[in-house]
Amino acid sequence: MNTGRIGLGCATFGREITEAESFAVMDHAVKRGIRLFDTAEAYSAGLSEQIVGRWVRSRGARGEIVLLTKVTRNFTREHVREALAASLERLQTVAVDLYLCHSFDPATPPEETCEAMNDAVRSGFARAIGCSNYTGAQLEAALATSESRGHARFEVVENAYNLVSREIESDLLPITTPRQIRVLGYSPLAAGFLMGKYSPDRAQIPKGTRFDVVPGHADVYFSDRNFRTVERLKDLAGRAGLPVERLAMAWAFQNPAVDTVLVGARSTTHLDNAFQALETELRREWLAEMATL
Repeated sequence: MNTGRIGLGCATFGREITEAESFAVMDHAVKRGIRLFDTAEAYSAGLSEQIVGRWVRSRGARGEIVLLTKVTRNFTREHVREALAASLERLQTVAVDLYLCHSFDPATPPEETCEAMNDAVRSGFARAIGCSNYTGAQLEAALATSESRGHARFEVVENAYNLVSREIESDLLPITTPRQIRVLGYSPLAAGFLMGKYSPDRAQIPKGTRFDVVPGHADVYFSDRNFRTVERLKDLAGRAGLPVERLAMAWAFQNPAVDTVLVGARSTTHLDNAFQALETELRREWLAEMATL
């Protein structure tokens, strides 16, 4: 099994699970062969980074993992330098393996962004750089700018990829594949939406679920079309004899252009479910039906 296809999303740490629970998830992830740990300064206002940093220090695990974090916005050279230094302090490390712009910042010119991120590589504090939540046009502009100036280019992109968020198939993948830019897909279950536990009535969102903790997810995923997709997915899962969450996550793994699927685990069971999905072979007729959901 290629365990590199699964990465650990750390947004839940300190937000939905305690530090002790986060440590158990990270221990289990490494035990099962997961090496990519994905965090950000924005996750719980830096608490996720702190928890990851304390775990890395307590386990002596820095050499065992690929550590990724992100700067939120304001990609000026001065701010990126300060933000990266703060992240390194929270993570208790001298360098991160991957440093990403968390989302496109229209207030920062592409030239400034590329210079700031290039500085991160030249300083040795980041071994490679990338971006998250960029459109294809935004990625193209960044790549053209870095190439024209001889800067380090974005080597990684991280975007949502699931059955109701498939925009990268036509927008990003035609750019990343020929350039051999690594693609990380996050939210394979659409923050739990694809599990079928939500109704269109926002007042009925179950307490403690992802959509309760982060209500903004409803703005992204709640639509008539998406709820119809979930109902059709549940019907297919019943006929296939598979849990709906395994079927949905297995679909995210089936695209070879997506190098790694990030799993935002709240328990070790969530990680085990991801490995079961990775091992699940989807029949041709299932894939054909899922293509029309």
